[in-house]
Amino acid sequence: MNDFIDERKKKLERFKKTVRKKTTASEPIDIPSGLFIKCDRCQAAIYEKNLKTNQLICPYCDYHFRMPAKDRIKSITDDETFEQMFNDVTSINPLEMEGYLQKLDIAKQNSSLDEAFYCGTALIVGIKVAIGVLDSFFMMGSMGSAVGERVTRLIEYAMDHRLPLIIFSASGGARMQEGMLSLMQMAKTAAALAKFDEKGLLYISVMTNPTTGGVAASFASLGDIIIAEKSALIGFAGSRVIKQTINQDLPKGFQTDEFQLEHGQVDMVVGRKEMRKTIYQLLRLHRVKS
Repeated sequence: MNDFIDERKKKLERFKKTVRKKTTASEPIDIPSGLFIKCDRCQAAIYEKNLKTNQLICPYCDYHFRMPAKDRIKSITDDETFEQMFNDVTSINPLEMEGYLQKLDIAKQNSSLDEAFYCGTALIVGIKVAIGVLDSFFMMGSMGSAVGERVTRLIEYAMDHRLPLIIFSASGGARMQEGMLSLMQMAKTAAALAKFDEKGLLYISVMTNPTTGGVAASFASLGDIIIAEKSALIGFAGSRVIKQTINQDLPKGFQTDEFQLEHGQVDMVVGRKEMRKTIYQLLRLHRVKS
């Protein structure tokens, strides 16, 4: 009998040690990096695979994360119909800025692109379009000479072939490493769009998060129809810079998608999951016979 009691005591002690070991807070829990992503709006921890299957939209607050250009093309166009164009136009270092070429190499690795603007032709529910996307993972989608040239060539191609033009913008503005050459792209793209407009063709501009600086001040704001994707930040400069410049208090949330819609800067605000359907409906309504 005593042997039986002793054995039970030993088992109980081993059980207590196991429980204490499992519940101690001193031992760190090894969670692989990148497994969860924190939402910029609600701060929720989101399982990365769930975020990707939900088109990079927070399942808790509907915040739209930035989307890479290639993923954007896949979400909008018909499968296997996209044909890339103008990939031979890439950035150089015209002002010989120190470290610029190294930054370009890093941007290429981070984005899997050779330039910040990814463009070509594709079908959207059977309708052929010229489509381009600025990738914010390539030097924040900044517009240098190569980006401006690609945008201009896409506009001219759409004009020559009488195709509707769709451009998704996501940019921090002009690329400072190219100085005045990058600022000249604003006038260049705007002039090309003026000729495009004279032909009576359709240009749909989609502003995503963020659309700012020289891009917002040029081709992104010149669409026949301007769409803001949900969660988009839209404006020319940061709120602090604007406030310091004009010495006035600014309206709350004045650079949000909803504020822009209320004040007539954009025509509609569309969620990512409805974007393809919305663009297709607009293309049907404004279809031009060749």
